[in-house]
Amino acid sequence: MNNTQQASFSLLSFLFIALFWGACVPPQDEEIITTINIDVQDSLFQRISDWQDLRQVEDLYPMLYHPDPTYRYLAARAFGSMDAPDAVDSLARLLGDPVEEVRSIAAFAMGQLGDARALPYLIRGFMQEDTAMVHAMSQRAILEAVGKCGDFPTLEQLSSVTTYTPVDTALLEGQAWGIYRMGLRDLVSPLGTKRMLELGCKPQYPESVQLIAANYLARVPTTFDSLAAPKLRTGFEQSNNADVRMALAIALGKTQRGEALTSLIGQYQKERDYRVKCNILRALSNFPYESCRTLITEALRDRNEHVARRAAQYLLENSTPEDAAQWWRFAKDSLPTPIHLDLYRVANRHLPAYRTEFRDAINFELRQRYINSSSAYEKAMVLRALGEFAWNYRYIFRESQTATDPIVQSAATEALQQIGDRDDFTSFFGLSTRRVTQDLASYFMEAIKSKRPGPVAIASLALRSGKRDYRPYIDSLEVLSRVLNELELPAMVESYNELGQTIDYLNGTATFEPIRPKFNHPIDWKLLTSIGAQPRLSLKTDEGEAVLVLWPDVAPGSVANLAQLTKDGFLKNKAFHRVVPNFVIQGGSPSGDAYGSLDYSIRSEFSPIHYDTEGMLGMASAGRDTEGTQFFITHSPTLHLDGKYTLFGKVEQGMDIIHKIQQGDRILEAKFLKE
Repeated sequence: MNNTQQASFSLLSFLFIALFWGACVPPQDEEIITTINIDVQDSLFQRISDWQDLRQVEDLYPMLYHPDPTYRYLAARAFGSMDAPDAVDSLARLLGDPVEEVRSIAAFAMGQLGDARALPYLIRGFMQEDTAMVHAMSQRAILEAVGKCGDFPTLEQLSSVTTYTPVDTALLEGQAWGIYRMGLRDLVSPLGTKRMLELGCKPQYPESVQLIAANYLARVPTTFDSLAAPKLRTGFEQSNNADVRMALAIALGKTQRGEALTSLIGQYQKERDYRVKCNILRALSNFPYESCRTLITEALRDRNEHVARRAAQYLLENSTPEDAAQWWRFAKDSLPTPIHLDLYRVANRHLPAYRTEFRDAINFELRQRYINSSSAYEKAMVLRALGEFAWNYRYIFRESQTATDPIVQSAATEALQQIGDRDDFTSFFGLSTRRVTQDLASYFMEAIKSKRPGPVAIASLALRSGKRDYRPYIDSLEVLSRVLNELELPAMVESYNELGQTIDYLNGTATFEPIRPKFNHPIDWKLLTSIGAQPRLSLKTDEGEAVLVLWPDVAPGSVANLAQLTKDGFLKNKAFHRVVPNFVIQGGSPSGDAYGSLDYSIRSEFSPIHYDTEGMLGMASAGRDTEGTQFFITHSPTLHLDGKYTLFGKVEQGMDIIHKIQQGDRILEAKFLKE
């Protein structure tokens, strides 16, 4: 055994002993005197937050040694939002801190850095020599951090621990988080999946542990053996927690076994939570269309629009040509507008080429609908439906040129991208393939030359998708480079980065480095302190009122930004431009098409708080430090967003309103409530 193997063996053995021993440590009676007290009005809290915003690591390092644990905590947390891998050694020192919250936040920050150098420190931190310093919260945080920087042998060792009992909640959570985080990094093992099946499907484990494990089983790209389906079925049918059921529904579908299909269809008939229904419909994509057709037809008439739209999405992905005309006729029933247009889109995608009489009627009706509609979002839906019949490409381009609403402009460009990315492009257009490819290349160039945020970003993606080779039809890249240099930053940073990568692709080079906006928007502390320590924001919408509680002590920059947008009246009449059933509603887009921002950006602010329940308020972004005006509210737990999207508040009242909101619904009034 060489030195490297010996070191690896020693490290893994140490982890195993530490994990086993950790479950057996008796609780300590000694209380820690020092506590964490975060005050937004505290000048040093504000300075540390400003240093975090400015990425001034040299000012943060001394705070890691501050005699007050509050400031050690805040400084360590700041590193969790920064690219500062060299901070690993300094943060590791805090794993021996006498205050558990400090040890926990240090582990969080080390995990966020994602540097392999943190692993041995984390393992040593898990098992302190002074047993009085070992506490469940810090152990849980360390194990989750291990999942963000550990390797495959560490995954195997972590997965092999089965000594925790159902009352060891924090340790079980830590183990589950660690395995899940590795899974999100594509580190997956049969042993890890076996452990997560145990934790996610057996009712004796705490629901918090079941939730993490169930999300792993649903999201991580793992394969299930023949023994998995019965376990998943039992967990799915017996769980009383809708959050767990909705994740296990997806996992059950991945098994593709007959008993799984029987379970999913049976549970759908009994299910009362629309979110679980949505996930059951998603899971059905793993099974033969004919086996699911009856249930999908029923779901299209569901009174909950999220469920009906999820059913329509199933048909878009899975319908047969033989049924296409039927879905068009079905669309003529008294269905809500979005479902109606979804089914037109289904018919236009799947209708056989020889059914010209139906095809002509469908596209005539869609064009008439486009002309007569006064809603930009409805027009956008019509354009996407028209895009399913690829010969509509010239009509769609003409409409993009005459449209004035950014929502319609972006939707038209998306429809053209959709046509260009068709798998059957060559067989569909036949002898016209070269001419159509040339036309599309010209259209995408026009979209980029418009310098509008949405069309620039979408067309840039289309030109480098790899589905079509547009390079022979682009005479010069000079115009693209000129547009790149003229895009307004930081408002169009997403479009800038997409276009820069496309120029690289077309050039056959790899020299472009996507940018992050430089610091340009300081925190308004006067405004932030004026709204109170626990500000509550009322959003009156077309569907009713919801109240959000914001967390300035967790993400002061994001809260101050939303406060300023509210004060300026920016949110009034803004639409929720993106609604994904059983995922999120998203608002705050200046143009309503999800692209572009105002003339500033704010920093990402990450914390160890999880997206582990419905109603979490997060900042939308196009990458770290690109946040601006767009925010989202979750329908359900979204654990894969942890540590990647700023989390800065939660719905306090009116979650039923959030669940009712659909694309195009507007914020009628936004105001802070008095404490």
